[in-house]
Amino acid sequence: MKNNRLIWYIVAFVVIVLIQVGIMNNLQFSGLVNPYFYILFILLLPVNIPHYLLLLLGFALGISIDIFTNTPGIHASATVFASFIRPFLFNSYNFDEKEKVLVPTLHNIGFKSFVRYALLMIIIHHFFLFFIEVFSFSGFLYTLIRAVLSSIFTFVVVLISQFLIFRK
Repeated sequence: MKNNRLIWYIVAFVVIVLIQVGIMNNLQFSGLVNPYFYILFILLLPVNIPHYLLLLLGFALGISIDIFTNTPGIHASATVFASFIRPFLFNSYNFDEKEKVLVPTLHNIGFKSFVRYALLMIIIHHFFLFFIEVFSFSGFLYTLIRAVLSSIFTFVVVLISQFLIFRK
């Protein structure tokens, strides 16, 4: 059973990176909306994953995107930051014990909990990503708008993926 789950995560990692660099990176609307679907991998890791492994996987995911997009560590820093915040986010939600051992999918934790969790993680990731990308507060409003619109679009794509992949 554990080997099947490990294989599933390896395949998911590769597929998500390929979707991001092959499709999502080519979807840009007016330079304001850039979907960063790859955050889905961090979202779907088990709740009880050791923190060091979560950080390492976040780094591996981000650096993979950085290699394909020729961005010097921007995505790696954003995914590591999101991975760092994730356990604190789960602790603040007070999930019951049954939910703590599960993979946090829409089906497993319910629509309301998934929306709160995924949307907050996506917003945290995107705000960090966009502000580290410009590394300045000049053009703050433009960067804020980009982060908000990209977060919304990414959330919609993540939500659609939940209905397509994890349906009952």
